Amino acid sequence: MESEMRSIGETARDSGLGVSALRFYDRAGVLVPARVDPVSGYRWYAPEQLEEARLLARLRRAGMPLADIRLVLAGWAGADTDLVRRLLEAHLRRLERGLSDARTEFSALRALLDDRENPMTSLSEDTAVRLSLSGSALAAALDAVRFAAGTDPGLPMLGGILFDVEDGALCLVATDRYRMAVARAAAEGPAGSRVRVTVPLPLADAMRALLDGDDPVRLSVDGDRVTLETGDRQTAGQCLGHDFPDYRRLVRLPAGRRAPVDVPAFREAVRTGPVRTGEVREQDGVPCDLTVLEVAADGSVAPAGDGAEGRDLVAVNRDFLLEALAAGAGDRLVLEIGDPTAPLAIRRPDDADTFSILMPVRLED
Repeated sequence: MESEMRSIGETARDSGLGVSALRFYDRAGVLVPARVDPVSGYRWYAPEQLEEARLLARLRRAGMPLADIRLVLAGWAGADTDLVRRLLEAHLRRLERGLSDARTEFSALRALLDDRENPMTSLSEDTAVRLSLSGSALAAALDAVRFAAGTDPGLPMLGGILFDVEDGALCLVATDRYRMAVARAAAEGPAGSRVRVTVPLPLADAMRALLDGDDPVRLSVDGDRVTLETGDRQTAGQCLGHDFPDYRRLVRLPAGRRAPVDVPAFREAVRTGPVRTGEVREQDGVPCDLTVLEVAADGSVAPAGDGAEGRDLVAVNRDFLLEALAAGAGDRLVLEIGDPTAPLAIRRPDDADTFSILMPVRLED
């Protein structure tokens, strides 16, 4: 029997619950492991507990309250399944009522949106705006934000890069909801100008392909058309016909602990370090592994070990973290870590206007 016991990692992998969730449900007395090592505290599960774990994962994904989950698990293997059926039906009715309430609220919100006018997020002003800036500066700004752009066809307004021109300065922003990147490029242009357009990703990539040196380039926005000229080459196209969200509201983060990192060493630690085995969350419909970060007493930050627990752990999509570190384009960056539910900021120590933020992933329900 001992040889048939399953480790917590194996149980997580085969059930879809995740190691942290199994620990949580153990502490809650919902799914208690068959054996706990008295020395290491490591949890071991009996073979028949895998079916319970898979059932628990389904109930969890359906959002069933913990009190009802306890009763479903207790009655699942019994001869009389009437209680289980009634609990499932009651939860389905709750979900249907919640959906009905949500539809009502969203209808009200749509009506409010229809009545609102927001001139600050109009596609562009009527007058053309022309900027001159360094090709290398624009290339660096595009490289800093491109990774965060959205690809969800259901959210076309996020499928590009915002070019925000104000008083001659150019700010680039991209977001897919789960991460956001912001970069600023110095530019020369008319004072008092303000125009915001969202450049579709294919056009932004075509712009980047033209930028191969420090020579000045010319950026023009005329209505919903944007043009980039460098030397005798140019690329141009239509901007997206959607408003980009007000990114300035989204980057106002509460102050967190600042932890400088050596980027090559930290990236390698993240790439090869522990992930929450079987810990899967849906982000844009793509399952993701999580890196859990922990700030030590001396202020350093590193991926936490598989058995780490506590309220100060911050979990993020590992691939998103690696991409943000690469986009930081430097050997030294600063991670700003706040509450586990607050976004993680990745900042350049010498450039306050270029940074990215990642949304955290909740480890426990």
